[in-house]
Parts: sequence; C-alpha cells; structure tokens
Amino acid sequence: MATEPTPPLKPKLCIGLALACLFPLACTVHPDSASNRMAKPASANERIFELRTYTASPGKLDALNARFREHTNALFEKHGMTVIGFFTPLEGDRRNDTLVYILAFPDRAARDASWKAFRDDPEWVRVKAESEVNGSLTVKIESVVLGPTDYSPIR
Repeated sequence: MATEPTPPLKPKLCIGLALACLFPLACTVHPDSASNRMAKPASANERIFELRTYTASPGKLDALNARFREHTNALFEKHGMTVIGFFTPLEGDRRNDTLVYILAFPDRAARDASWKAFRDDPEWVRVKAESEVNGSLTVKIESVVLGPTDYSPIR
C-alpha cells in the first residue's frame, strides 16, 4: 500500500517551529533555583525582544543578507542592540524572499533610543543609500515587540 506524501508546512508554521527550537538556545535561562520553578512574571524593566520579518524585493534577498552581514550587524552592536539570531524559511514560497531576525533590548526605552541612533547614524545612511542605488532591497518590513511570558524560560 502506497502512502501519500506529507503536505508541505506553511511558511509561518516553519518560521514558528524554527524560532521555537532556536530561540531558547540563544537566550539566557533564569531558573528559580529556590523552588526549581520558572522565574516570576516579566516586570516593566525586564528585557524585551523584537521579531522583525523582511520581505525582500524580487531577486534581492542575497543583497539584503550581504548588507546585514557586512554592515548592519556591526551597527546594531554599536547602538546597543543584541542580535539573538537571523533566520530564513527552509520551505515554501517565502524561502526566496524572507529574512527573519530577533533583537533583544534591556527595555522599551533602550529599544527606542537604539533604533533612533541607528537610523541617524551617518554610516547607516551611507550604506543604505549605496545598497539601494538600483532600488529598495525590501518591499515590506514587519516588526513585533515581544515580552516574555511568566512561564518563559528566557528573559
């Protein structure tokens, strides 16, 4: 008896599964050693995360990755942004045009200040202009600011 092939996973599910598997490896674990339970709920001053999804302009994912690899990562570090990781879908329609990454910040005020300093940095202004001489590298940028849940193993 022949078995039917498994249908491909949807891109959002693939990204979610990848993040679920990789995110804990990249972040600090803070167990509650006194009771061996999860840490207390997030406070207003606790580290926050930002999940960013870039949809590249047609044919420009390689150029977008090169810009991050060669310039943007160093600028993120310069402006106090902690890179948790970069990801691309392994399957589905979005594997050829999508870059996903996660940043961490001490709090929302630090996030806002870091992004402002990054956007105003003359090196970023130059690099962005040079890399987009033949058009924008992205058609869409999505950003979601996240806080850890009270049962999250990462903070």
